[in-house]
Amino acid sequence: MNVDLSEAKWFKSTRSGGTKECVEIAHLDNGAVGVRDSKNPTGPALLFTPAEWDAFTTDLSTGKFGPA
Repeated sequence: MNVDLSEAKWFKSTRSGGTKECVEIAHLDNGAVGVRDSKNPTGPALLFTPAEWDAFTTDLSTGKFGPA
């Protein structure tokens, strides 16, 4: 998937602390979700389809990747 991220509105989770060890996400016009490292905003970003993002966040909330 090749998406122009120049106009994306990036934000950090409300659960993010004040440190620079955060990820940022952007909800994109095509329904995709971008994820990037907040320390490297001009670096690469991961792109998820809406279904992939829903599956990922569901797995996070159910503890599939470890303790919540």
